[in-house]
Amino acid sequence: MAEPETTCATGASTTSQSHGPIHRWRYLVVAWCERYLTDARPKLAPEPDNGVLFLTATGLKIHIDNLSRLISSYVRRSGVGKPGSCHLFRHTMATLMLEGGADIRFVQQMLGHSNISSTQLYTRVSLRALEAVHSATHPGAANEPRRARDGAEEGERESGD
Repeated sequence: MAEPETTCATGASTTSQSHGPIHRWRYLVVAWCERYLTDARPKLAPEPDNGVLFLTATGLKIHIDNLSRLISSYVRRSGVGKPGSCHLFRHTMATLMLEGGADIRFVQQMLGHSNISSTQLYTRVSLRALEAVHSATHPGAANEPRRARDGAEEGERESGD
């Protein structure tokens, strides 16, 4: 599959130097889902289309256990060195939506979480992305915290420097 320059869902660059291996993995998931939706699913869907996302070769709804087994096998064979399952799609969707600015309540509804604390787990991943952007771009990010500077100065004074 020829890889497009950006994803439709995020508009993000595909370069792993600027976004790291985690972003690259998410990009691949989104790219393959887009390819399935445009190339494969229309050929499998029965008339009238019942709207089921993942279909077997005969157009029937694929059972979740079979889908998880297939995804795990594809991820393993891809050589990315990470485990994969259907949960990977849920996690990726939620994380990308939150990183893209979606309201956490909308993501909660899409995931079917009755308690917001379950959805808040995904914000931790988004906060890591925020910290990485801050570290890479904020002018003061390279400055040491005052406590670290003061501690180093005190240590220097004690050693006679």
